[in-house]
Amino acid sequence: MTINGADTVFVIIATILVFLMTPALALFYGGLVRRKNVLSTTMHSYGAIVLVSLQWIILGYTLVFGTDNSGIIGGLNFLGLDGVGFEANADYAATIPHQAFMLFQMMFAVITPALISGAFAERMKFSAMMLFTLLWTTFVYDPIAHWVWGVGGWLRTLGALDFAGGNVVHISSGISALVVALILGKRKYVKHAKPHNVTITVLGAGLLWVGWFGFNAGSALAINDVALNAFITTNTAAAACAAVWMILERIRFGKSSAVGLATGAVAGLVAITPGAGFVTPMAAIIIGAVAAIICFIAIYYVKEKLGYDDALDAFGCHGIGGIWGAIATGLFATTKVNSAGADGLFYGGAKLLGAQFIAVIATIAFAGIVTFIIVKIVDKTIGLRVSTEVEDIGLDTMLHGNEAYETGV
Repeated sequence: MTINGADTVFVIIATILVFLMTPALALFYGGLVRRKNVLSTTMHSYGAIVLVSLQWIILGYTLVFGTDNSGIIGGLNFLGLDGVGFEANADYAATIPHQAFMLFQMMFAVITPALISGAFAERMKFSAMMLFTLLWTTFVYDPIAHWVWGVGGWLRTLGALDFAGGNVVHISSGISALVVALILGKRKYVKHAKPHNVTITVLGAGLLWVGWFGFNAGSALAINDVALNAFITTNTAAAACAAVWMILERIRFGKSSAVGLATGAVAGLVAITPGAGFVTPMAAIIIGAVAAIICFIAIYYVKEKLGYDDALDAFGCHGIGGIWGAIATGLFATTKVNSAGADGLFYGGAKLLGAQFIAVIATIAFAGIVTFIIVKIVDKTIGLRVSTEVEDIGLDTMLHGNEAYETGV
């Protein structure tokens, strides 16, 4: 295979942008918690970078992209990156080095468990978070990623489309976040938990928005018309969702908040992820606008009604937004945008919508059940939750020995 220099540089830049998203998530989440827990929340994202970077090299990559085993999991032929060199892997990206593809995919694996941390912020042990992340990445993320993206994966074979991670990243993490939140229980004084620094939350959202261009456009794995379309639809859906979110806030609260704008933008980015390279810019406006409505309802009505403590709305944004995005792909996808895709329901392709529903249901069921088992294992072995004293004083000081904002000289 001939390596294309322009495509390779494009994917490397996209890889850097996707890496940036995890520190950006640390800022986004960190600003939303109380000041006594901002560093512990930040450590969740950086801990995922450290742990998953190693897991991916040793085992994760081969479980996702190794030789298929019955459509369920990849084989061990790439164990320890054996055979992953500069030459292209024609099965996945024929114009860039295999190692570049591997690195790009690593960044997706890194950020996905970090997204879950929004559900258990301010109350989970750091050791429990690290063990959970290792087990979850291996037994939830890797199999689902193989189903959807691996050659021979059963959802890929079925015809389900997921351009940049609607099922693999957002539904899996969002559903898992809900499971963890339900098992872990509410924070103490949850009604008094307010964002301690909205400025860094908005900064984090802005950096996530920038990084998402690498996330979605980079998933074309080449500089072409699909990549450019994904770039446009990504920005368009984020803007549409943020706009509608501000209107909804105005209706309910009388004001449009900075946190609301940031949350709306992220929800729109989530919703367009599975279809970014398959739908038109006009469809992206609809996808973003609808995402605002359903995610807003999930966060401000369903969560309040059911009473679960998804601290930073990982389920409301990523779970609900990802589900809608996957279904929307089944409605709005068109081969006029991407000939390698399929036509959705509005373009005469009812079969794709069925495949999308199956993919969503399978992802929800698998992620929910396996996450439940993993959380129970972690709880029975090292324990999940910090003590009442630690929660009162703050996880930053008690678990990490630092304060985000030191007082005195």
